[in-house]
Amino acid sequence: MLLFPLFYRIPVIEVAGEHTSFFIKEEAFVLGWIHSIEKEEWFERYQREDGKIILSDTFFKTFGAGTPFQAKKTMTENGFIHMELDMDYEGLNVTISEFVQTTLFIGNREIPLYHHFDQYENVMITTRKLPVWEYIRGDYF
Repeated sequence: MLLFPLFYRIPVIEVAGEHTSFFIKEEAFVLGWIHSIEKEEWFERYQREDGKIILSDTFFKTFGAGTPFQAKKTMTENGFIHMELDMDYEGLNVTISEFVQTTLFIGNREIPLYHHFDQYENVMITTRKLPVWEYIRGDYF
């Protein structure tokens, strides 16, 4: 029983660039940006589940490059096209840009990734299981 904390792992989401990284304790986040061609907002809702990152919903204003085609359901909502999806990823490779304002939304917080990472830096968003001691001392947003 005393050894339990040594082997117990707590799931988190890691956001890691070349020189900077941080963890997210929450199970869900939204990745938002301004589409580089259409100049419209685009939002994707993700969920941490069983060591994967699940894309559950996407919200955008116009169909174009990068629009998913395998939606479970498509509807319009508050001026956005809302697609319900169920796509799982081992990780997300995101290129950060101030021009498209790459931002994470977690609960009621906004984390402008372009303030924390270099212009055009590749950032990986993955799940991790941290040992208790690393979870306690980790860098979180």
